[in-house]
Amino acid sequence: MAVVAFTGASGFIGRHTLPRLARHHRVRILVRRPLEALPPGVEQLVGGLHEEEVLSRLLEGAQVVLHLAGAIHAPSRRDFFHINADATGRLARLAAAARVERFILVSSLAAREPHVSHYAASKAEAEARVLAEGRSFELVIVRPPAVYGPGDRTTLDLFRGLARGLLPLPAARRGRFSLLYVEDLARLLVHLVEAPAVDGLVVEPDDGRPGGWNWDELAAVVADLTGRPVRILPIPRPLALLLALVGEGVARLRGGPPPLPRDRLGQLYHPDWVCTPEALARLPGWRPQVGLAEGLARTLDWYRAAGWLRLPAAGEGR
Repeated sequence: MAVVAFTGASGFIGRHTLPRLARHHRVRILVRRPLEALPPGVEQLVGGLHEEEVLSRLLEGAQVVLHLAGAIHAPSRRDFFHINADATGRLARLAAAARVERFILVSSLAAREPHVSHYAASKAEAEARVLAEGRSFELVIVRPPAVYGPGDRTTLDLFRGLARGLLPLPAARRGRFSLLYVEDLARLLVHLVEAPAVDGLVVEPDDGRPGGWNWDELAAVVADLTGRPVRILPIPRPLALLLALVGEGVARLRGGPPPLPRDRLGQLYHPDWVCTPEALARLPGWRPQVGLAEGLARTLDWYRAAGWLRLPAAGEGR
C-alpha cells in the first residue's frame, strides 16, 4: 500500500480515478474546495498548486505523486503556462525534495504538437519541467487522447450535436483521432501507481482501435445507438476563424469565456491525433476494456438520466 499524493481529484477524470485508487492505497488529495462523500481513508488538503506550504504537506511521506490537475481553458498563453507548466514544475521540485519515489504526470496528446495552441505548448512545457527533476524519481508521462464518459461536460456539446443528428464541425474533416473511455484511463492511472519498471515511459493510451477514428465512423456509431442518421457539417477554417472572432467579441461584452477561442483552432484542425501504442508494450497488465460503442452507450444513457441530453435510451428507435 502506497501513500499517493493526488492532484485533480475533483475533476472529471479525477472523480473516476479516486475511488479506484483509494481501494488499495492511502490517498491524500489537494482540492480548492472541500469535497463531500470521500472514499474511506482519503485525506484532503484545501489549497492551490501555487502554495508551497500546502504542497509540502501534500507530499509529506508520499511514495507516489499522481498529478492530474491542470487547465483545459484559460484566458491567455500566460495563464495556461502559469497553471499547467509553472505549477507542475513547482510540484516536481518539491516532490524531488520530499524524496518521492514515483511521479506520474497526466499530460495530453496535444503535447506532441506544441505549436498548435497555447494549451498544447503549456503541456509540452509541463513535461519538460518534470523531466528536469526526473533524475530524482521514477517518471511516467501519460498523454491521453480525447477522454469521454459519464459526467464530462467538455464533450457534451459534441454529443448534443451527434444526438440531434447534425454536427457542425470546426475541425479537420478528414482528420483521425484516438478516443479513450474514462474508466479505462482511471484503471491505467491506478495500474501505474503499482506497476514495476515504469521509469521513462511516455504512454499514449487509447481504446485499442488501430489508426484511431474519423468523424464519419464516430457518427455511424452514434447513429446506430440512437437510431437516427447523423450528418456532419464541416466548417471551413476561415469561417471558423470568423466565428471565433465574433464569439470572443461577444464574450468580452458579457464578461465570460468565448465558446470557440481562436487559439484552439490550430488544435481542432490538426489532422492527426492518433495515439502511438509502442510504449504500452512495455506495460503489461493494462489493456482497454471498453470499446467505443459500449462507452458511448454508457455516456449517452448517463447524459439522458442526468437531464443533460434529450434523446432515446441507447438502442431505442432503431
